[in-house]
Amino acid sequence: MTAYAVGNLQPAARLDDEVLDYMERIQSTLDPYEGRFLVHGATLEVREGEWPGALVVIGFPTLRQARDWYESPAYQELIPLRTRHMAGDIILVDGVAPGYDASATAARLRQAQEAVS
Repeated sequence: MTAYAVGNLQPAARLDDEVLDYMERIQSTLDPYEGRFLVHGATLEVREGEWPGALVVIGFPTLRQARDWYESPAYQELIPLRTRHMAGDIILVDGVAPGYDASATAARLRQAQEAVS
């Protein structure tokens, strides 16, 4: 099942050279884990609430590969180049299975709620 690394980053108006080094080097840390950028540097169109920062989404074939990438020595070496100059939040998350149907999930949740009522 596809998994994602998602970042909500708050870049400075002018990117530090270390952040640019991070950007130049990150792809080589993703390649062994089949990671690829899905969203990076795109303009956000916020429709509800607030979204302070920039969105980054990286896709991986599995959550295990996403974890292995994040924990890899190659990526761990790069993290400080970003975090010294840019605040943000990073999460790893599994996607939904092919054919996922939100209405089926709602039905299961409704049934569970009715069982405890």
